Amino acid sequence: MTLVLAASLLILIVTLGYAAVCAVSPFGNCRKCRGWGFAMKTDRKGRAKRGKDCRRCKATGKRIRTGRHLYNVWCRTYDRGTTEQVAAPARPFARQGDRP
Repeated sequence: MTLVLAASLLILIVTLGYAAVCAVSPFGNCRKCRGWGFAMKTDRKGRAKRGKDCRRCKATGKRIRTGRHLYNVWCRTYDRGTTEQVAAPARPFARQGDRP
């Protein structure tokens, strides 16, 4: 196997694997709070304590994956572009007072 073929096969496997992960599990853990939904703080004695809610994930601990977000945007754009168009009027440049 040549090096170019092996590299392209590896890229294809990684891409299909990420697409499968996005299809099966569209939401992943928030990178800021690591899926907890809040920040961890320590008190004066060094004990762990719950901090403020995470603003990035709105305290859910989950965020939509980048691949799934791009797929949703693509589907939305496709749906808007292929919707059935309303028939245009017979005389688009006629004034309102003109009659056919």
